[in-house]
Amino acid sequence: MKNARQAMILEIITQEPVETQEQLLKLLRERGIDSTQATISRDIKQMRLIKEPAGQGVYRYAVSDQRGRPNLAEKLQTILRESVIEINSAQNLVVIKTMPGLASGACSALDHMNPPDMLGSIAGDDTAFIAMKDSESAAALCRDIRQTLETR
Repeated sequence: MKNARQAMILEIITQEPVETQEQLLKLLRERGIDSTQATISRDIKQMRLIKEPAGQGVYRYAVSDQRGRPNLAEKLQTILRESVIEINSAQNLVVIKTMPGLASGACSALDHMNPPDMLGSIAGDDTAFIAMKDSESAAALCRDIRQTLETR
């Protein structure tokens, strides 16, 4: 259902100028797809649709150039927010406590974020160790991760 609805949204916005979610909802209903404004809003966000100028002060929904590229930074932050329980540093090491089975995912997310001065990581089941260049960079990484966690 969701895939069919999103495919129809793409078809509609490529065929005619759609300025509002309400207009899009009406066009979907005309094509036999009953939905809510909240669902359409989530679809628009998930599909990374944007509003682009259509001329004369009018804007229309369009497919973003970024649509095909997943926002890796957001995904990595989500992995950290969902897995990390506690984080501390000891000299140049950062010790991350995670939910059981998620330490490897947290390490992988950090590896892909490529923090400055990170030398490497190793993970067990619920604990990860991150080797940093020095104690200052370990403390900075802890602060950065804590800041990410605060946006839960």
